[in-house]
Amino acid sequence: MKNFMIGQYGKFDPAKYVRDFKEGFYGIEACLFDSDEDILILQRESRARGFSIGVHFPLRAGQSVLRDALFMDADDQTRAEAYEWMERELAFMASLQPTYVLFHYPKPVILDDRVDWRTWRFYDSREYVWEHVLTEAEFQYRSEQLFAWLAEKGKELRFTPVLELDALNRYVYESVFLERLLLKYPTIKLCLDTGRLFLQEKIDPFFDARHVIQTYAKYAWSIHLKSMKVTPDTVEFVHFPALPECKPEEGWAPIEDYLTIIRKENSHVKIMFEHRSDQVTDEQLERCYRWVKQLLSEPQEPTSSSNST
Repeated sequence: MKNFMIGQYGKFDPAKYVRDFKEGFYGIEACLFDSDEDILILQRESRARGFSIGVHFPLRAGQSVLRDALFMDADDQTRAEAYEWMERELAFMASLQPTYVLFHYPKPVILDDRVDWRTWRFYDSREYVWEHVLTEAEFQYRSEQLFAWLAEKGKELRFTPVLELDALNRYVYESVFLERLLLKYPTIKLCLDTGRLFLQEKIDPFFDARHVIQTYAKYAWSIHLKSMKVTPDTVEFVHFPALPECKPEEGWAPIEDYLTIIRKENSHVKIMFEHRSDQVTDEQLERCYRWVKQLLSEPQEPTSSSNST
C-alpha cells in the first residue's frame, strides 16, 4: 500500500482522513481547498506523518470562474489567462512542495463529432470544443507549447507535471503524437482515470479503454481509481469504490482487467482512490484496499468477462 493515495477535495476533511488514510500510504491529493487554514493543516499533517502531497489543479477554490485552465483554447487571450493562472497557483503552492501537480488534458476537451456526449459531465460549455473546430495541427502545436512550459516549470519548482487524460478523440488514440511528446519530455507523466475511460467506452463506439490503458500505462504517474455502473438506460454509482463483487457483466467497470494491464505495464504507479468512501461500509472500504493491493501484486489472468464492455 506504499503507492496508495486518497483525495481531499474542497477542504481538509478530518473524518475522511482518519477513516480512509492508512499507515504506509504514499500521500494525499488536494484540490479546490476553500481556505488557507486547511492547506496549512494538510502541510502540517504531511510533515508530521511523512506522507507526500499531490495537487489536483487548482489547489485553491475561487481563483477562476472555470474549473480548469483552458491552455489549448483557440482564443489567444483565454490561453494567456490560463497560463497566468497556472503560474500564480504554482507560485502559491511552492511552499507546500507538492510531489506532483495534475492538470486535465486536453483543455478544452476535443469532442469527436460522431459521438453523443450528453452523459459526459462538464462544468462549463467553454470546457469543450468539437473536433471539426480544432484541427489536429492546432492540437499538436498547442500540446507542444504546454509540454515545454510544464517541463520548465516542473524543473524550476521541483514537481512532476501530470496530465490527466480527459475525454479523448482520435487526435490521441489514433496517433502516436502524444507518445512522442511523452518521450521528448520524459519528466511529464500521465494520470489514467478508470471512471472516465470506462464511461467513454460505453458512449463512444470508436473508443477502446483497454487499448488506451495498454498504450499509456507505462507513462502514468497515477491512476484515479473508481468504479461506476453503466447500463443502456442509466449511469449510476459514480465514484463508487472498486469492489470484487461489482461484476462487469452487470454493468460495472472492469476494474480487474484494467489493473491487470496496469500491473504488467507499470507496477510502480500510484493508486489514488478517487472514490466516495461514504458510499460503503468500513469493511467494504478495507476490502477495496485489499483487493486492489492483490491485483497489483500478483499475476492475474484476464477474466472471462474481459470483452463484456
